[in-house]
Amino acid sequence: MKYEELLNRLGNHTFFDLATVVQLANERRETVQVQLYRWCKSGKLIPLRRTMYALPEPYISQPINPAELANHLYHPSYLSTHWALGYYGLIPERVASHTSIPSRVTRSFENAFGMFHYQHIKAPAFFGYHPVQLDGRKVLIAEPEKALLDLWYFEKGKWTEERMSEMRFQNRELVDSARLREYAQWFESPRIVAAART
Repeated sequence: MKYEELLNRLGNHTFFDLATVVQLANERRETVQVQLYRWCKSGKLIPLRRTMYALPEPYISQPINPAELANHLYHPSYLSTHWALGYYGLIPERVASHTSIPSRVTRSFENAFGMFHYQHIKAPAFFGYHPVQLDGRKVLIAEPEKALLDLWYFEKGKWTEERMSEMRFQNRELVDSARLREYAQWFESPRIVAAART
């Protein structure tokens, strides 16, 4: 497959995986892998993680949205903890690295679009996210209550009032206290239930 053919067949897809190209090219997987490697070397493709790639800016209609990319690099997953809290304005700073919750094992990736961390959570606690429009793209993000609970779950230790104040939480009116306590039950953790009541 020639590069121009790849561009035509991908249409509006700005990032894609090896399996997609194999299907589009109707060629052997090994042959396609070699070609993709060469295009990465020449700057015609941007490697995102093993067997996943993006088109560079001259060949896409709009820039890649790292938040949308976070959902696709390792899916199913949704953005949460510090990144989501920054998005909602629940903490004063915006967070550059993208932390997501997958239903799979913990992983991390670094590419031209940033750092992407994926922290595994047990199945009963994989919920509480919804799609939002971010720069015209659909992105799965934890609800404010779930972003808080995910943070408390992954950050070890007891969440005392003093520790909560150190986090400088703000815009607390965005958090539904009843929903926070209800969601906390799904973690099956006395520590998380206690944090939700603090």
